Amino acid sequence: MKDLIGYIAAILTTFALLPQIMRIWKLKEARDISIFMPLMTTTGSVLWLIYGILINEVPIIAANVIYLFFSLTVLFFTIKYR
Repeated sequence: MKDLIGYIAAILTTFALLPQIMRIWKLKEARDISIFMPLMTTTGSVLWLIYGILINEVPIIAANVIYLFFSLTVLFFTIKYR
């Protein structure tokens, strides 16, 4: 049961950046995005990933590998389309 809760939480939080990525990509514009948001989410994701590896928790590791990709994508688009 605890793993199921972990996976559901991971899915919801992991894919939360997807609408933002799609919007930036569609509009080719990211002026309204603070550079600190993707920097903070990327840093947080790296730390969560390290934590997940240290405690060997697959839901944390899996979610943060994907979230790190999304965070880096937002960061890249934010810099590119400023």
